Amino acid sequence: VQLQASGGGLVQAGDSLRLSCAASGITFSDYSMAWFRQAPGKEREFVAGIHRSGGRTLYADSVKGRFTISKDNVKKMVYVQMNTLKPGDTAVYYCAARRIGLASRFDYDYPYWGQGTLVTVSS
Repeated sequence: VQLQASGGGLVQAGDSLRLSCAASGITFSDYSMAWFRQAPGKEREFVAGIHRSGGRTLYADSVKGRFTISKDNVKKMVYVQMNTLKPGDTAVYYCAARRIGLASRFDYDYPYWGQGTLVTVSS
């Protein structure tokens, strides 16, 4: 299983950014996916998750209404559209995959992880 996250960068507060995660080596439609992030000096935290079918999504309260997760089972891609970015969104963002169960808020439920992409939001 390989997950490759991309799309990070330096933006200003209020800007938008879309992160992408490309999956390979799996039957992507069998996997629920999620995005987590880790800011400097902080623990990794859940951002958003999506069920393998794409029909159910979860969001952290801190991003609800600003971020949208989506999944393309044909392209084997998962995205997170991030709008109205804030300096507090600055972190390394990771995509994660799990085959069994629904999308989860807990990182220990995901056995597969991408390498992370850095998002920096300046004020």
